[in-house]
Amino acid sequence: MRPTLTLGRLAGIRVGVHWSVLVIVVLLAAGLAGRFPEAYPDRPAWEYWAVGVAAALTFMLSLLAHEISHALVARRNGVQADEITLWLLGGVARLRSEAPTPGAELRIAGVGPLVSLAAAVVFGLAAGAAMAADAGGLVVEALAWLSGINLLLAVFNSLPAAPLDGGRLLRAVVWRVTGSPLRATVVATGAGRALGWLLVGAGLFLAFGGAVVGGFWLAIIGLFLIAAATAEGGQARLRELLGGVPVRQAMTPEPTVVPGTLTVRDLLADPRYRYRHSAFPVVDPGGRALGLVTVRDAAAVPAEGAGDTAVSSVMIPVERIPTPGPDDALAGLLPALQESPAHRALVLREGRPVGIVSTSDVSRVTSWLASPGSRRDGR
Repeated sequence: MRPTLTLGRLAGIRVGVHWSVLVIVVLLAAGLAGRFPEAYPDRPAWEYWAVGVAAALTFMLSLLAHEISHALVARRNGVQADEITLWLLGGVARLRSEAPTPGAELRIAGVGPLVSLAAAVVFGLAAGAAMAADAGGLVVEALAWLSGINLLLAVFNSLPAAPLDGGRLLRAVVWRVTGSPLRATVVATGAGRALGWLLVGAGLFLAFGGAVVGGFWLAIIGLFLIAAATAEGGQARLRELLGGVPVRQAMTPEPTVVPGTLTVRDLLADPRYRYRHSAFPVVDPGGRALGLVTVRDAAAVPAEGAGDTAVSSVMIPVERIPTPGPDDALAGLLPALQESPAHRALVLREGRPVGIVSTSDVSRVTSWLASPGSRRDGR
């Protein structure tokens, strides 16, 4: 899930929002604005909407706190986390690798529901304090709603089914018991698909029973769980297949590099680069990697400015690209490669590019390993 808008950084982690967040904020605000008049009639419509929008935005901040807790605990356990994206069905913390141990998985997954539970308690206490202070009824109602929805979020995310936090907890337990992260993933993703189909069935039942909107959303969440669990299971099988394969076996070695000071016009016109590849490492005068430039990004520069625009100004910075070593495990690179802006990784040795790995390179290796006559030894 790529963000439509980046809001900035929080604790060194980029925070972005997808355009679909606007949909959920409007739906929540509209639902609250329609609910408030039943308990507190004869108020101006703008007041209902103002409190509804404020409550919806505060809930999104609760989701952000949930996701930032995952990212921070992941960092403390050796897993790089650099971006959080809020979207229609919640939030996603982008982790660059898998948890190294079952204990780390348990800590990373478990902190999210705990933060949501803590938010539910805080909002509940705030609602009680507001009521005791005889604050406005709408404020009390909004705080009580925030307490309830955070409690619901904590409980739902604790269900033992991937990709929910509870699924991660289940995976950690099975991993600890069996010693096999693959078997643990199979169990967690199987539970995720089962829960997804259960939600789809319940959603259709509610929809045909007259609760069309609620049933529709329940079915959508179920379909999302099915798709996410299926994808996670496929990634686990892929990691198992690639076990023991180093990055150097998949990379394109000795890539053609581009000086960062080269202009976009020269890049597109120089025969050394034309038609050879669709992306090139960008280096400084000492040969150290600065980033990666794609032909598409370079071609997007207007012709009248291409002669004055350096390649370094249109490249993807090296900080946003996976940078494995040639002897690193290819399987460990998969999550970061999928999330990479260009779906490529720069293979570095002492800061200098020695290869490029793309998703098509991984597919090529996977196809070879999956063929009946392939030999895993002697690579």
